[in-house]
Amino acid sequence: MEDKIIKQLKENNLLRIIDEPLDIYLEIPHIAYIEVKKEDSKALLFTNPIDKKNNKTFDTPVLMNVFCNEEAVELFIGDGDKIAKEIEGLLKMKPPTGFMNKLAMFGQLFNLKSVFPKRLKGKGECQQIIKLGKEAKLSDIPVLTTWEQDGGPFITMGQVYTTSLDGTMHNVGMYRLQIYDDQTVGMHWQIHKDSNHFFHEYKKAGKKMPVSIGIGGDPMYIWCGQAPLPIGVFELMLYGFVKKKNAQLVKSITNDIYVPNDVDFVIEGLVDVENMRIEGPFGDHTGYYTLEEDYPFMDVTAITSKKNPIYAATVVGKPLLEDKYMGHATERIFLPLLQTTAPDLLDYYMPENGVFHNLILGKIKTAYPGHAQQIMHAFWGVGQMSFVKHAIFVDQDAPDLPSMEVIPYILDRFTTDNILITKGVVDALDHSSPKFAVGGKLGIDCTGNDIAELGIEILEDAVLLEKMQNISKDIKGLKQYYTDTKSPIVVISVEKNRSQKYLIDELKPLFNHIKILAIVDEKNNELNNPYMLIWRVVNNIDSNRDIYIDGQTVSIDATNKNNHDNFQRRWPDDVVCTKSVIDDLRQRKIIDIDDNFIKYWGLI
Repeated sequence: MEDKIIKQLKENNLLRIIDEPLDIYLEIPHIAYIEVKKEDSKALLFTNPIDKKNNKTFDTPVLMNVFCNEEAVELFIGDGDKIAKEIEGLLKMKPPTGFMNKLAMFGQLFNLKSVFPKRLKGKGECQQIIKLGKEAKLSDIPVLTTWEQDGGPFITMGQVYTTSLDGTMHNVGMYRLQIYDDQTVGMHWQIHKDSNHFFHEYKKAGKKMPVSIGIGGDPMYIWCGQAPLPIGVFELMLYGFVKKKNAQLVKSITNDIYVPNDVDFVIEGLVDVENMRIEGPFGDHTGYYTLEEDYPFMDVTAITSKKNPIYAATVVGKPLLEDKYMGHATERIFLPLLQTTAPDLLDYYMPENGVFHNLILGKIKTAYPGHAQQIMHAFWGVGQMSFVKHAIFVDQDAPDLPSMEVIPYILDRFTTDNILITKGVVDALDHSSPKFAVGGKLGIDCTGNDIAELGIEILEDAVLLEKMQNISKDIKGLKQYYTDTKSPIVVISVEKNRSQKYLIDELKPLFNHIKILAIVDEKNNELNNPYMLIWRVVNNIDSNRDIYIDGQTVSIDATNKNNHDNFQRRWPDDVVCTKSVIDDLRQRKIIDIDDNFIKYWGLI
């Protein structure tokens, strides 16, 4: 019988099947990485994965890019705006005053019966094949190695199921999982994650921690695993609320954790809380490698699966990625919950090239001076929103988000007087902050009326570049954006051989031509590609170190940091494809892309 998910994708013309034998090392993930960046992106089913290094073939197909576009998200999750309205209705529920209102409320509450997962008796679909102990081999699963510098193969769409020590709280999270050998898998539990909190409960008690990892099944499970719910709320309750049916769970074979009945694989095991192991490096969704660090690991006790399982995986790196579409659904669905903390928030948008937590645009209903700053602080104090590094706020009169028209609206209201720079928690994957997990926060208030003209004389690109190069030969290129606004942006590329604060000081005589200056490295940056320039800038800056304000001119040092900046941490490499693999796939006509596509997305 055909897999349900494959059938749905086929019926909606959302699947491309590739029968060519392809390597789990780089080839398959490189193809998926390219596919998701295409305008007509589809899910990919690789029917003949192979492991060239170990001369091995797999009967298990690999499914990638399942959230390939907005249509796929609606197919597997639903209409985000409609779901948000249901949540909003529950949050605003009041005691009914009449019989019909009572009936309506009863209907709403009756629908909540599907929220709680249902525990089934007996074995599930995911336990049709059971392998225990040494028979359970991770190498029998076609786990992918995505990038050349990765520390090894990683499970990238694993649903990691854990419980608190007392068994009262349950969690499913989406974490990368490094494969060390046939019976050992790493647990990338960052310090802010629920599973890490549970881990420390077991560590304090001196007990091994049971874990079960689900792979595949309903794509909604993996979306739930990355949903920003408060600690203690089991993410599969969200599955029941959205799907209007209970998640069906079965007990793991070697521990007491319950997992969805219909996942394709379950990897069970125990985490020894007394031991850690080096994990990484790994080319992550920031577009940079995250470096080696100590993390817990799990000893495998069992691997169970369907009779004919499919291995689900995703690929992360530079945008555009699958998480664009997953993230958009998350934005829409969680807007009502965010509004409980910030009631005057009308809408928000987290652009995928801002890597979500690195940039947020918020639209608010302003009522008094400082209102935007108040909401900035609220954002930085709420759950996963606390990881946001840069926040820009506009008022109710601004164009709809995410319209491109909002950019000139922002620039016509930008003034250095309305910049707020502070410090706080940042994502554990952030590489630009001077210290791990703590860094700068930048808020910009662009509410209110247009600013007055500031007397900037705009020059042609070639003229301004010549003036700059007469000051410093470090400057290699220049491009201006939005010169028809009151705050044009000047982007320059440099060959860096010193701290950029010295260059910024030298350029001050030209500040009567510059309102916003952004500096990037000449290497690996295209000045004519604003999409990727935004990605670079918001990734590379720490606002406490890299923002320089002089009157009404703001300069931004978005270069890679090194000893010239007294940067003490290791600066990671960009994530790029392996050129020889791309060349070979093009020659074999498995991928059809031109040099412009490669250059635009920074593939190699």
